[in-house]
Order: sequence, then C-alpha cells, then structure tokens
Amino acid sequence: MERLVIITGLSGSGKTLAANCFEDLDYFCVDNLPVGLIPPFCELIQRGGEQVRQAALVIDAREGTFLKAFPEMLHFVRSRHILVEMLFFECSDDVLKRRFSESRRPHPLFEPQGTLEQAIRTERDALGPLREVADRIIDTSSFTSHQLRSFLKNLYRETERADVPSVNVISFGYKYGVPAEADLMFDVRFLPNPYFDERLRPLDGRDESVQAFLDTSELTEAFLERLNGFLEYLVPLYGTEGKSYLSVAIGCTGGKHRSVALAERLGRFLESREIPASVHHRDVGRE
Repeated sequence: MERLVIITGLSGSGKTLAANCFEDLDYFCVDNLPVGLIPPFCELIQRGGEQVRQAALVIDAREGTFLKAFPEMLHFVRSRHILVEMLFFECSDDVLKRRFSESRRPHPLFEPQGTLEQAIRTERDALGPLREVADRIIDTSSFTSHQLRSFLKNLYRETERADVPSVNVISFGYKYGVPAEADLMFDVRFLPNPYFDERLRPLDGRDESVQAFLDTSELTEAFLERLNGFLEYLVPLYGTEGKSYLSVAIGCTGGKHRSVALAERLGRFLESREIPASVHHRDVGRE
C-alpha cells in the first residue's frame, strides 16, 4: 500500500461524503474502523501484494478512550513506509445544528437528557488532540456536497503532471476570519472596492460588471501579473518536495467582490499553465 488517508472530524461535517468520494477515486474505504485495528489492517493489505495501492479510513469520536492510542498507531503505520495523510473535517456549530435538523439523525454523542449543543461541544473536546496532529483541516461550513466532492477530487485525482500539486484557490472575507487550511494567503483590500458602488453592491466578483470595475484600476492588472508569475514559479517547487496539494487564499473585507474576482482569474491562469486548480468562494452569500 502506497497511501493511507485517515478521515476524522466532527459528526455532520462531511466525513461520509468524503469516504464516498475516495471510493470514486478507487481508494479502498473502511468506515469507523477501530483505531486498534488500523495496524493489522495495514499489515494485511501489505501482505496482499499490489491489490490495494491506496486506502481511506474513517475514525470518529465513538472510539472513546481508544483515541488515546492514535499517536502510537500513527507512528507504527508511518514506520511501515506508508504515506499517511490525516484529514480533519470541521464545521461551525450553527451549520452542524442545521444539518442534523434536516437529516433527522441523532448526533452520535447525544444524551437523552442533554442537548445537541452539548453533544457537539463534547465531540469537539474529544477530537481536539486529533485536530492538533492533522495534516489538513477542512472547514465544510460553506461547502455544498458538490463543492466538497469537487474539492477532494481535485486534491487527489491522478494527473498527467504528477510532479505538480493541485491548487485550491479560496476567496474569503477577513471579517469572517481567515481560512484555517490556507498554505498561502494574499490580501487584496488595497484594490478599489465595488461595494461602495450601489449598482455593484448586490453582485459578486464573478459578475462581468464587477470585473470591469476592478479593471479600471492599474493596480488590478499589476498585482495579478506578479501573483500569476509568483505561483507559476512556486507551485512546481512544492511538487519537487512531495506536496500533492496547495491552498491559496485571497481575501478582501467581505469576501464577495475583489477576492472572488481575483480568485476566478487566478484559477483560470493556473489551468492555462496545466496546473490543476479548483476555485472555492467561501463567503459569497453571507450578509
């Protein structure tokens, strides 16, 4: 086995959808495998020859005290020369409560005399140590199911240029906090703001009118030229170091106009240079 992806995180944050996505990518997937069985699972796979090249496992808070054995397990698996990546999925409390309400599924840690809020808080506390050692934290608060599938498939799909990482371009608003998953972050609040034009305020950066407004400033083209050249040079260097994906965040005040427009253009530029890229607008639609 060459690669093992461990999927963990909060209930309702998208772990099952992620496992289904990895199945689509020809990963051998196991849901809720006990932590103590991960080392023998890996040994069995390796003794089986080349039949299973990559696998994905889902673990969650229902493991209880067994989660304490996770660091030792992780060390053992990595000592077997398996590339291990740990993904931690999280989500805001408000979105989690809405998702459980819509699905009518009880939270796995819900107590008869307790509340959903208490169950979410208990799970956050229990999974805190796993979050600290995760290779990637993915906040799915603003992802639709389609967007999450697209995001994961872009990160893990096989590409002709295996030496070039996949790039996820994220637009965001600083007023809502910076993306935890960002590897590189660029602040574009120096550009003229379409928000102050009442005609453009209801639109977002994907609209041609907003893009035309930004093009009236020489700063826009000058910044994009430098950003494009910088990333065209830098992304392959990450690939030579074995990095398979890279998150590039572009932020403005509200995450609706400037950052969105530039994220769209950056995504198109990267694709034109045969660098696989996806674009995700985290805060479009927020008030």
